[in-house]
Amino acid sequence: MSDLRVVFMGTPEFAVTILDKLVQEKMDVVGVVTAPDKPAGRGRKINQSAVKQYAVEHELNILQPTNLKDAAFVDELQSLNADVFVVVAFRMLPEVVWAMPPKGTINLHASLLPNYRGAAPINWAIINGESESGVTTFCIEKEIDTGKIIEQSKVSIGSDETVGELYGRLMHLGADVMHHTLMNLDEGMANAKTQDDLMQPNFKPAPKIFKQDCEIDFSQSVQTVHNFCRGLSPYPAAWCKLTDTSKEETKTFKIFGTKISDKTVSDTDSILSDSEGLLFPCSDFYIRVTEIQPEGKRRMQFKEFLAGNSVENLIISWV
Repeated sequence: MSDLRVVFMGTPEFAVTILDKLVQEKMDVVGVVTAPDKPAGRGRKINQSAVKQYAVEHELNILQPTNLKDAAFVDELQSLNADVFVVVAFRMLPEVVWAMPPKGTINLHASLLPNYRGAAPINWAIINGESESGVTTFCIEKEIDTGKIIEQSKVSIGSDETVGELYGRLMHLGADVMHHTLMNLDEGMANAKTQDDLMQPNFKPAPKIFKQDCEIDFSQSVQTVHNFCRGLSPYPAAWCKLTDTSKEETKTFKIFGTKISDKTVSDTDSILSDSEGLLFPCSDFYIRVTEIQPEGKRRMQFKEFLAGNSVENLIISWV
């Protein structure tokens, strides 16, 4: 329980978990700001954000501005008399909004800032082979992800853990850390650290990842390829082109599950298989693929793929 009047801002499932924590802890959530409804899918059915769906179910006050600088929205936000704004996976806020509450606007970021500022912090931590990650609460300022750090909490990253698995763990950790931050807000603000004090020479960013960035480079080491694939699984998914030499046909395949094998590469192009997976050659060892999605088909385990396909004629095709 807290006397703080909170406005929550967020859109996806990740944000819902944090909002639910605040609601379950009886915090006074006086408003929820989320993305406008929009048509999606073939039928162009109106789609509500995950945060809106939750807010409707819990009868929370919902605001859905199309323009965050709109005077009517700013006035409505001001009328809520919030002490603090909480932002999780939302749009960039204009200063007229983030500077409004007397106790500031607090963001939750899924990395140990200042490393991995940007849109894809969980992906990049795994792609880069980090052994730990975490969450950070910090004060929003003019530059994205650069404000003073209030609180951080770390977790270890498993050697085979995917971005989807780590996402789930950080989502729940983030809920606890945000709640703790709000409960100790005044003390936390007093002890907040500037990110400049924590900046290291090997600073690592986390830019947005696009489809073209997700092609697998099998000329790299098996460890690098394994990190790349699990850092993109299940979304946006690593992919490669394979050519069936018997049909002279090249298709795109998405790779979801991988393991590092100790089998030394003997042929730098051909795909093999064993009782544990499909074997794709890297620069040193084969990487074992356990889950795959052929172009135009659904995601499947390797045994199901092998039941209807032969790897004898499959080779890696470089784009």
